[in-house]
Amino acid sequence: MRDQVLVTHAARAAAREAAVSADPATVRSAATGAGHLDPDRLDVEVEGRGRPGSQVVTVVRYASPTNVPLIGALVGDVHLSSKAAMRVET
Repeated sequence: MRDQVLVTHAARAAAREAAVSADPATVRSAATGAGHLDPDRLDVEVEGRGRPGSQVVTVVRYASPTNVPLIGALVGDVHLSSKAAMRVET
């Protein structure tokens, strides 16, 4: 549950950054810096970046490791995702 909240927060942070910057590296950095998520397990996608006033959508996907003793290795990762939209500012 904690990781899902962090993924949602990362999607919002990425959308805020994408609304003011077209640079994919800064958008990914905003998503990575938003929580304590492993950057190697994080995927950030930006859709619809256009002119000011249009909408930009970010999709953040994260492979959350299962750290349950004994059976964690058998269950595998839990795949989480979140989507956020913001109005393009610049």
